[in-house]
Amino acid sequence: MNSSRAISTFYTCLFLFMYNSINAQKLSKTEKKIITTIETNHESAIKFLEKVVNINSGTMHHKGVKEVGMVFKKEFDDIGFNTRWIDMPTKVNRAGHLFAETSGTKGKKLLLIGHLDTVFEKDSPFQEYKRDGDIAYGPGTNDMKGGDVVVLYALKALYENKLLKDSQIIVAFTGDEESTGKPLDISRKDLIDAAKKSDIALGFETSTGFNYATVARRGSSGWELQVKGKRAHSSGIFNERVGAGAIFEASRILNSFYNDVRGEKFLTFNPGVILGGTDIEFNNSTAKGVAFGKSNVVSQTVLVKGGLRFISEEQKEKTRSKMKEIVSKNLPHTSASISFKDSYPAMQPTKGNIKLLTLLNEVSKDLNQGIVEAYDPGKRGAADTSFVADYVDCLDGLGTMGSGAHTPKETLDLTTFEALTKRTALLIYRLITP
Repeated sequence: MNSSRAISTFYTCLFLFMYNSINAQKLSKTEKKIITTIETNHESAIKFLEKVVNINSGTMHHKGVKEVGMVFKKEFDDIGFNTRWIDMPTKVNRAGHLFAETSGTKGKKLLLIGHLDTVFEKDSPFQEYKRDGDIAYGPGTNDMKGGDVVVLYALKALYENKLLKDSQIIVAFTGDEESTGKPLDISRKDLIDAAKKSDIALGFETSTGFNYATVARRGSSGWELQVKGKRAHSSGIFNERVGAGAIFEASRILNSFYNDVRGEKFLTFNPGVILGGTDIEFNNSTAKGVAFGKSNVVSQTVLVKGGLRFISEEQKEKTRSKMKEIVSKNLPHTSASISFKDSYPAMQPTKGNIKLLTLLNEVSKDLNQGIVEAYDPGKRGAADTSFVADYVDCLDGLGTMGSGAHTPKETLDLTTFEALTKRTALLIYRLITP
């Protein structure tokens, strides 16, 4: 699907979704039992959340990530899932992933996606879970250990009511969502393989609001611009022998990006760091660098590193072509090159994704939780669901609600925790029930 069609599909389906009436059904006797079980287990779920939040699992703290995975592994073992920890090769430099699976042929084959890691590394001062009334504080409470617990306790409720028999459900909790291991064809191979034998993927990343879900996410890509100029005394700049220098050339390129590439719906690109002068050094692992230069010396080199967000592969490739063309038209005595590095693909707003949103909305209405609408993909970051969007229908943003994600003030709103678990359990139940 091209970018214009993707955008058109998103708004058309969103319009139809908002204005078509949906006849909600009443909860069945079985569904009422599921709800009762979740209510009974609610305090246990909160205590379990506290337990996993208090285990540091910053992406690069491999031991901690695996420890959290083992805590979840035991819980999935106890409810009849076949579980395995998948270690990553040394070159990937990540802890690994937890997969838990049931097998069967009844209903839709589901892939439920979460992640075990947080942005808070082992030396972070923000370490402990605290609760103040209906607000829980702690690293990863909202992004996204809360979402992982929603998955676990929704499935626990189905298991305790003997409703998981003969159903294929794969739970994939990755250990490196916050900083994806490279190469991607290794770090995301198991997730993609699981999608290829599934019908539907549900992602439990942080919710954008109680009455929203995600049917589309933009993809992300890195880019690096390298510019060279002729080092010379500044008195000669602009003449035929010296030319413009690297900094003027980099400025021309960035200004042209802004004027000539900017503007498409859902497309953004950001130069995040720039270094220029006579000599520069940049450390990719720490994202820090130094530059040396003098006002009386024409700049010799510039480095710019940035990111690109897009709604479709077509939009990504078209944008890259425009950027390359701009980079190639150099000022006198300068040269420039741009390279790109793929990260997350786009999750486009397909009709199948919209259909899943319709089903979720029916569940929410049956629970008297209100209508659930599609969230603007231009306001969402990338996530693991994007890696499987080419293989299955997807719905994301089904996780917990809170605030301050990725900051020391991260919180989880416990007033919605139980309600979201109920919504998840009934959605899964209806999908796996023919």
